[in-house]
Amino acid sequence: MLGIRVHINGPTRQKTGVELKKAYDKGASIRTLAQGCGRSYGFVHRLLTEADTTLRSRGGPNRPSRTAR
Repeated sequence: MLGIRVHINGPTRQKTGVELKKAYDKGASIRTLAQGCGRSYGFVHRLLTEADTTLRSRGGPNRPSRTAR
């Protein structure tokens, strides 16, 4: 848990970004990561971007294709 309204800078921010990237690459969603660390979706998204994470497209694997409807 990172804590609400706690500024995370420098090496701690980089380390947190790397840890979030590992979890995201294993399949965790940004929303799940945000809930788990007690921070906002935007904060987690920003750290993932700073950690050079390739973000998945929206909707996840359960979204039906347009032709399946």
